[in-house]
Amino acid sequence: MERIIENAMYASRWLLAPIYFGLSLALLALALKFFQEVFHILPNVFAMAEADLILVLLSLIDMALVGGLLVMVMISGYENFVSQLDIKEGTEKLSWLGKMDSSSLKMKVAASIVAISSIHLLKVFMNAQNIPDTKLMWYVIIHMAFVLSAFAMGYLDKLTKHDH
Repeated sequence: MERIIENAMYASRWLLAPIYFGLSLALLALALKFFQEVFHILPNVFAMAEADLILVLLSLIDMALVGGLLVMVMISGYENFVSQLDIKEGTEKLSWLGKMDSSSLKMKVAASIVAISSIHLLKVFMNAQNIPDTKLMWYVIIHMAFVLSAFAMGYLDKLTKHDH
């Protein structure tokens, strides 16, 4: 009976596979939104104010960072929790493939969230004259919470790795 339960629990990791595949569909949605924004900018680029163009470009950078985060979570999560990817020899392979454990994935996700939050905060600051001071303060506080959490996670990870 114990063996059946253990095998069923181990096999249940495959329930994550459709979730990771779903992230690839989310990546497709993000790519569509990215190019929708690019095609929206191009005809109007000469009529746009420089500050407005920079805000749109920051949004595109934001989407690119989120896309990279999706790929990282999708592929390394699948490899860590479901099954190792079987990439044919001679095929281009990502340098971090097979090297990112769940701890390093967590740190990369935290660093990506801080980077995304930084871009968002920069966009907010570029439009600061139209935003109330209290709202600006909350944007900074929330960003600092992300920074401090990422730092704390990294510090705790370093402490636990040092002990082993």
